[in-house]
Amino acid sequence: MTEAQWRLPHGPRSAGRARALLRAQLTEWKVDGEVADTAELLLAELMSNAIRHARRPSGRQIGVRVARYDARLRVEVADANDARPLPRRAAADDEQGRGLAIIQALALRWGCCPRRHGVGKAVWAELLLPPGTQPR
Repeated sequence: MTEAQWRLPHGPRSAGRARALLRAQLTEWKVDGEVADTAELLLAELMSNAIRHARRPSGRQIGVRVARYDARLRVEVADANDARPLPRRAAADDEQGRGLAIIQALALRWGCCPRRHGVGKAVWAELLLPPGTQPR
């Protein structure tokens, strides 16, 4: 397994920073095209949910982790809130509420687990890696 991790402030600018860090890491790993584009979209949705919905203690950061293993790419966002995300059905005129539906549609699989080192949870999504981009 190969992975990279970052900690970002809990604020709206962190979503763009997370996407830039992900793109740089995927370039280093030679993951591009549709997989890279989809991974970036998944990360954007996960970051948006963490920033918008995760009530958190003051000073807590958002953790971002990306990992390659077993022909998969995992994108993970951790926040200091224990509340698990619940998919909901958005009405046609709703401006929000489709994030988890997008994740469900694009990811091979996704889920939520306790945060690795601390308070809160991590929400993750996985994609299949094309041949030649898997760690050795």
